[in-house]
Amino acid sequence: MLEKLLFNMFAFSFFIIVFLKIIRKNDTNYFLSLILEAIGITISFIVLKFNIEEKLFWVIIRYIFAIVIPLCIIIIELCGINFSELLSICTAKLSIMFGDSKKAKDILIKLVSKYPESYLGHKFLAQIYEKEGGMRRAIDEYVTAVDINKKDYKSYFKITELLKNLGKREEAIEMLNHLIKIKPDCFEASCLLGDLLCEEERFKEAANVYSEALKYNPASYDLYYNLGIVYTRLSDFQLAKEMYEKAAAINHRMYGAGYNLGLIAFIQRDYDTAQRYFESSLYDDFEAISYFQLAKISMLKGEKDKAIAFLNKAIELDPSLLKLVDLEKCFEKIKQHISVSVKLDGKEEYEEEAVVDEDDKPFEYEDYSNGYKRNSIIIEQEKLARQYLEASAKLIEEMSENTTKKEVNERLDYLFGKEKNKKIEEAEKKEAIDKFLGITEEKVNKEIDNIDKQKYAGKN
Repeated sequence: MLEKLLFNMFAFSFFIIVFLKIIRKNDTNYFLSLILEAIGITISFIVLKFNIEEKLFWVIIRYIFAIVIPLCIIIIELCGINFSELLSICTAKLSIMFGDSKKAKDILIKLVSKYPESYLGHKFLAQIYEKEGGMRRAIDEYVTAVDINKKDYKSYFKITELLKNLGKREEAIEMLNHLIKIKPDCFEASCLLGDLLCEEERFKEAANVYSEALKYNPASYDLYYNLGIVYTRLSDFQLAKEMYEKAAAINHRMYGAGYNLGLIAFIQRDYDTAQRYFESSLYDDFEAISYFQLAKISMLKGEKDKAIAFLNKAIELDPSLLKLVDLEKCFEKIKQHISVSVKLDGKEEYEEEAVVDEDDKPFEYEDYSNGYKRNSIIIEQEKLARQYLEASAKLIEEMSENTTKKEVNERLDYLFGKEKNKKIEEAEKKEAIDKFLGITEEKVNKEIDNIDKQKYAGKN
């Protein structure tokens, strides 16, 4: 009897507390709890009134309904958590699980209308809008969430991603700069900011961003590799080489760094080193083009038989490379030894088992990052940097044919920033390189355009 009296006393007390919350907050989310409490109290009253022998099942039910549930609500609220907010979020997540995003949105909109300071409500609503493609609404909700919780750096970063996707790059760059100031160790923000600056061809700024990020992520392959790309685009091949070497030391399976190092060694006319790097990149998407470069090195070293074997292997792996053969003078003497079933008029005659690209495009470098998520901006910059290196290597090769060894070496000294070059101020340095080296960005880009035109000539 005493147990039932104590139960009723606590049950009525909790009932009054929850009822007062409904009145004060004008929130019907507490109403379900009130109904459950009423059921628990009614069961207890019936048992007490009619002196019924109560089974264990009903004892558990009335305690859960009348004591446990309201007590949990009170404890949650005492911890500073809004029970109504928590219930709405859970209900919305259940709706999402069952594929009813409309109901989830309605619940969350009602929640943030009732409680404008609901951080979880705004953030979850932003995630739903983003998934549905409503980028502008998603941005608005993420902004509100960040205003409520200033330390929500993930939402801040998400806003910059959405701005980028909407084409508002300047706004994204401005926000990323601010985010890095308040959280300099935010790796994703540094990478995205550097990538956007590269896309805008603001390479010096990008180099500063990546370099600062290295202070907090000293073992990051991505940062070193991205710096290699940036310094390549700045024509600072010596620094590019150092960055690629550090990237390759961190992860030797990221074959792009090895391939680029091979190109730089080729530019330096260090053919043994170039050969070693190209051999290390004979994997995945770089296998065919690495064999192609090995064929060039073999011809320059006078190893004709090896060159023929490498060239045939390259064309077998990627028939579109045949379009580059006519561009390389070193292959003039061995073109007739190409044994794969491909015509030299630019129209490939594929073997029966060969698979044609769905877009019928010539050789392209794909995302080779083996699990690293690299966005389309940096993938495009990789391609441009590689084209820049290939075009520079071709120009150096042409110079070797038309100038003395001494003159070529002097030009390479300028290219790789040796001591006398370091004494020249930045403005004078570029002028000196333009004058004495003859490899300007304009010339390299012109060379790239010429290569591209010849590569696509057969297609059209």
